[in-house]
Amino acid sequence: MTHTIQPNNPEASPAPDATDIPVAAPGPAAARPVSVVPAALKRRIPKYSDLAPLMQFKKPGFSKEARLKRASTIWELRDIAKRRTPQAPFDYTDGAAEGEITLRRAREAFLDIEFRPGILRNVSKIDLSTEILGKPSRLPVGIAPTGFTRMMQSEGEYAGSQAAEAAGIPYTLSTMGTASIEDVAAAAPNGRNWFQLYLWTDRDRSLELIERAAKAGNDTLMVTVDTAVAGARLRDVRNGMTIPPALTVKTVLDASYRPAWWFNFLTHEPLTFASLSRYTGTVADLINSMFDPTLTFEDLDWLRETWKGKLVVKGIQTVEDARRVVDHGADGVVLSNHGGRQLDRAPIPFHLLPEVKQAFTADNSDAAIMLDTGIMSGADIVAALALGADFTLIGRAYLYGLMAGGRAGVDRTLQILEKDMARTMALLGVSNISELTPDHVRLLNK
Repeated sequence: MTHTIQPNNPEASPAPDATDIPVAAPGPAAARPVSVVPAALKRRIPKYSDLAPLMQFKKPGFSKEARLKRASTIWELRDIAKRRTPQAPFDYTDGAAEGEITLRRAREAFLDIEFRPGILRNVSKIDLSTEILGKPSRLPVGIAPTGFTRMMQSEGEYAGSQAAEAAGIPYTLSTMGTASIEDVAAAAPNGRNWFQLYLWTDRDRSLELIERAAKAGNDTLMVTVDTAVAGARLRDVRNGMTIPPALTVKTVLDASYRPAWWFNFLTHEPLTFASLSRYTGTVADLINSMFDPTLTFEDLDWLRETWKGKLVVKGIQTVEDARRVVDHGADGVVLSNHGGRQLDRAPIPFHLLPEVKQAFTADNSDAAIMLDTGIMSGADIVAALALGADFTLIGRAYLYGLMAGGRAGVDRTLQILEKDMARTMALLGVSNISELTPDHVRLLNK
């Protein structure tokens, strides 16, 4: 006799009597199982207790804090910045020279990589701290020198230096910055402040700036050497960009969509500069009046003798020049093509990085290798560190945050980058920067 064994399920229906079981017609259909609809897929009227957890309506946030919090990437901060900033200052920040090929390639360089993660590593704690030029930095990134910064947003250099101070990272004031050396030092007295210098033909004016920087407590001087003349920044030409911004029919119409920017601009102190008190004219005229096309390595020797702190040379675009400035006394180099704002089709710093690192290693040089241009995420920074950079600098990424929300926007930029870096390192299987190696990054061939 055949017995039917019931499954041990108290909710299961009792087995039907043998006489109740339909007999399948002969043929292939007899082998097909009877389809049973699971209880979870049967239609029913939803209960309030089921709906209540789903109905969590939040009040729409229109404050600056809410707006910035919604930005999860630097690109999203850029979108906010573009909506809130008149076209001329936004394009000055966002644009580059000629066809903007260099800038586009610099950003693509960071996209054309493959990370190679390690697994089964303890990454419960991620340490992003490092040392640069003999002093600690809580993050492996600093704020690069940017010109006319209060034109982007009225808090300008004050917001940048204070955000850097709070984050425990260096801040670099530009010769063409719109706040004085002394005012920035007073705004961020506990920050690590660096000063960027354009050497002028008039050495007395350069010497005055150097002495002021030293007196204000700047421990590092960054001299920029890729500006024999101004690059062809065509967006500025098309916008008729002037210092200060001129009220034309076009700018008035543009202002009607961005009243907060104009209110801040017109109700704060007029733009002043780190190196000159007032200026009226086009951006190109100002730049060309400040740049010296006669500079040589002898001028670098003079600067090395004059400045007693750390000396960094910014604008290095070949291995040969990197080696040579170190031979002339530089404590570090910044691989940079000026954010693509000078020579279009210039070398890409990220591509140059491995060669410079290899050359410095061969020379037993301990000069610091820094890098800027094209950085738009914390993953970009991690990739640069893995390929040999000791430190990185951000310009546009910081200015997008500034234009999006002043000091709070700069804070948000640094928060986004820090979170990106920590997540990327954890997924790579490294817990601190010293564990990053070229094995973690592979450059893809197009």
